[in-house]
Amino acid sequence: MTDHDDFPAPQEGLVVTHFLTVRDVAVSREFYASIFGGQVVLAENPAVVRVANSWIIMNPGGGPTPDKPDVVLTPPRPEDPVSAFINIRVADIAAFYADARAKGAEFLTEPIDRKAELRCYIRDPDGYLIEIGQATGMLHGVYADRPAASS
Repeated sequence: MTDHDDFPAPQEGLVVTHFLTVRDVAVSREFYASIFGGQVVLAENPAVVRVANSWIIMNPGGGPTPDKPDVVLTPPRPEDPVSAFINIRVADIAAFYADARAKGAEFLTEPIDRKAELRCYIRDPDGYLIEIGQATGMLHGVYADRPAASS
């Protein structure tokens, strides 16, 4: 099934999508569709799920290709350090947290008040880190503490 009206192919300008290398396309596709209320635009090769005003594209890993000759795509391993993550903003973090947990999502912690926002993290089936945040203090000029500058 393909819904071309919702496919990330702009008539002009650009759109930003996020590509994830996954172990099991069906499992990841269901996770993003279920937990985030995503719309499956394309089921496979690659899977494309529209989440709010963005798209998550998922495909298995693989070796170099002519357009990326020195690149190998693999999903993260548990021991891999995190260098990037998806940031999802919600209007009501308590409601999102309760709903996502009811659907089987496992969070690292409950939402925590970080002054500027309420925030918690979840991992997808491949271990990708996803931040869930609700702006609070930052809407009123209150930001999180910053570490002291070293001399």
